[in-house]
Amino acid sequence: MRSSLATRSRTRFIFALMGAALALVLAGCASTRIIDSWSDPAFTGGPFKRVMVLAVTRNATARRTFEDIFAAKLRATGIEAVPGYQQLTEDGPVNEQRMNAAVRAAGADALLMVRLLRIDRQTRVETMYSPMTFPTYYGFYSAWVAYPEVYQYDIATAEVNLFDVKSNHLVWGGTTETFDPKSVSSESAGFANVIINALAKRGLVPGGRG
Repeated sequence: MRSSLATRSRTRFIFALMGAALALVLAGCASTRIIDSWSDPAFTGGPFKRVMVLAVTRNATARRTFEDIFAAKLRATGIEAVPGYQQLTEDGPVNEQRMNAAVRAAGADALLMVRLLRIDRQTRVETMYSPMTFPTYYGFYSAWVAYPEVYQYDIATAEVNLFDVKSNHLVWGGTTETFDPKSVSSESAGFANVIINALAKRGLVPGGRG
């Protein structure tokens, strides 16, 4: 009886370790990465001095949260940054004339525009292993049983475009993927760091910070 209880305790302990290890792996993947990017080879300006940050969404709360966080990250690098909602108060589509007026009012020399393209639900099947209940250590060593564990998570895909206001031309564009985003407030800082570092390498903004 004692041997059986000890065996079950060891089995539960092993399950707990495996679950903790998987949680650490998933947590380590919770980040944004750039999967594709382009920059204008003919553009020789920069770094920009004042950037207007604009999130294209009808969700007013999400937009303001994102723009505030991204602008704060830009300011931390030494650049002036303006959340777009301060000049473009509308949360729906606006015409070109209204957009141009808002950018001019912000005094920006660059416009950074971010648009969420889609959120895809992904499914991953992991093969897990469990020892059969044998009383000896060799029983644990020789009798592991495989079983599937199914996990679901989201991948958010977004596009980021940086425009030179003077010429109204695109100077940098990128497509990003964010693994299993939880909320705008929790993901925006990491998202901003990735983009700012990429722009800094191109010389479009001052050096980014991790």
